[in-house]
Amino acid sequence: MKNIEEQMSIYAAYHQDARNKATHFIGVPAIILSLFIPLAWIRFEFGGIAVTAAMVFAAAVLIYYFVLDVPLAFAMLVVTGALVWVGHQIAALGVLQGWIWFAVLFVGGWILQLVGHVFEGRKPALADNLFQIFVAPIFLAAEVFFALGYKPRLHENVQDRALQLRRAQSADSSSSLPRTSSRSGASGSRSV
Repeated sequence: MKNIEEQMSIYAAYHQDARNKATHFIGVPAIILSLFIPLAWIRFEFGGIAVTAAMVFAAAVLIYYFVLDVPLAFAMLVVTGALVWVGHQIAALGVLQGWIWFAVLFVGGWILQLVGHVFEGRKPALADNLFQIFVAPIFLAAEVFFALGYKPRLHENVQDRALQLRRAQSADSSSSLPRTSSRSGASGSRSV
């Protein structure tokens, strides 16, 4: 498993534009909340306590965050707990209203993020690695913490590695483009 610096560096390589980050601060929580709505309908009893799939999913992701970074995970615990609670409240409104809220939040959240990536000029990180979808929330928490002075060395390392990754990806994409020459036949390709 990659450590916090590696995970955040990969994600940061796709998220350098301030407008892109801003859209993610709204879009990511909206998508998370949307997922907690139908997951709140899946309930079971565990030791006399009602547990929902939203709670189980949130707990699993939070365990991963605690492995990555304890202070950031505590911040995510508060945010995630609030989103689970709101998701349960929306789910309690009924199936029709729940699905309407789900659709608005899910689609709206993705639209915001895609608009952000237009500003960024890059595809979303999850297009290359679907697991990055789980890194997004803790990355946003880290951005807030970094702005408040949390672990400046980690922040610097994440930014440095992200720039290196961007350069490497740019070099890879430009080297994979077919090369042409002004002289015919110089590229070594033949017409078929």
